[in-house]
Amino acid sequence: MSEEKMQAVVVGQSGVEIAEVDVPQIDASQVLVKVAACSVNRSDLLTVQGQNYGHVGGAQKIMGASFTGEVVAVGDDAEGVAVGDKVSATGAAGWAEYAVSHWQRTLPVPSSEVELIEVAGLASGLCIMHDAIVTNGRFESGQTMLVQGASSAVGIIAMQIGKHLGASMVIGTSTNAERRGRLAQVGADIALDSRDEGWVDQVLEATGGDGVDLTVDQISGYTANANMAATKVHGRIINIGRLGGEVAEFDFNRHAERRLTYIGTTGRTRSLAEHIEVVRLAREGLWDALANGAFRMPIDSTYSLSEASDALDRMAANAHFGRIMLTVRD
Repeated sequence: MSEEKMQAVVVGQSGVEIAEVDVPQIDASQVLVKVAACSVNRSDLLTVQGQNYGHVGGAQKIMGASFTGEVVAVGDDAEGVAVGDKVSATGAAGWAEYAVSHWQRTLPVPSSEVELIEVAGLASGLCIMHDAIVTNGRFESGQTMLVQGASSAVGIIAMQIGKHLGASMVIGTSTNAERRGRLAQVGADIALDSRDEGWVDQVLEATGGDGVDLTVDQISGYTANANMAATKVHGRIINIGRLGGEVAEFDFNRHAERRLTYIGTTGRTRSLAEHIEVVRLAREGLWDALANGAFRMPIDSTYSLSEASDALDRMAANAHFGRIMLTVRD
C-alpha cells in the first residue's frame, strides 16, 4: 500500500482538519487496520489544545489513540491475529481510514450481540479501568467503590467493572443533575453531586460510617482531601484524572490518620511493554465478560471524520453522556 493515500484528521493551525496522507506502512510487529470507528477521548481534546499524550505532537499530527476495524495487513512477527479479523486497538494516529498498532495492543471484537461501534466505545476504557481498579486498586468482590466523574465514558466503565467484580456498593458522582439521574442505568447504586458540601457525609452514611474501600478519582483538585475523608481506613485511592485541578493543597494528616494508599496512574509515560501488559491483563480479566454483554456503553453521538471538529466541540462542552464516536465509511 506504499503509494496509496487516505483521509486522516490532523492537527491544523486552529483546531483539526482533514488531510490526505500516505497509508501507513507496518513493521514486523505491527498490524494495519482499516478503521470503522474511533472513540473520542478527553486526551484528544487536550492534544488539540497543545498537550502531547505519549507521542510527538504539533501541526499535522494525526489525531486519535484508539480505533476499531478490520485487519488488512499483518507483520511477520504478529501472532494470533490475521487478515480479516475485526479488532479494537490502541496506538497513535487512529483518526484515519487506516491505522497501525502493535499486534499485542489489539483485542478481538467478540462475535456476539455487542455491536462493533459499542465495542469501539468500550475497548480502550476497559483497559484503562482494569489497570486502575484491578491491577493498581486491588479491588475485590464484596468491597465498596466510589467513582468520581462517573458520567464520563470511562467512569461508566469503572462502575460496570465494579459490578462485574462483585462490588457490594458502587457510588458514582456527577455535578450535572441530568447526567447524575442516569447513573443508575449504568451501574451506580447511589448517585451524588461532588459539588454538594454534604457528599462525603452521604458516602459515610451509606457505608456505615466507614467510607469506601476504593475511590477511583478522575477529578482531584477540589476533591482531593474530601476523597480521603470518604475512603475507609486502609483504603485505596486511584487518581486517574485531574479535570478539577492538577494542583491542590494536600492534607497529609488525613492521609496518615486513615493510612491510605494513594496511587497515581496515567498512560502518557508508559513504555510500549507496559501498554502491552495493560492490554494483556484486560483481555485476560474482562474480555469473556464483554462478549457475554456484561459491559454496555451509551453512544452519545456519532460524527464522520470530516466532522471531527464538531465531535471535539461536543467533548469540550461537557454535555455528553457516554461515548462520542467517529465513524469511517467507504
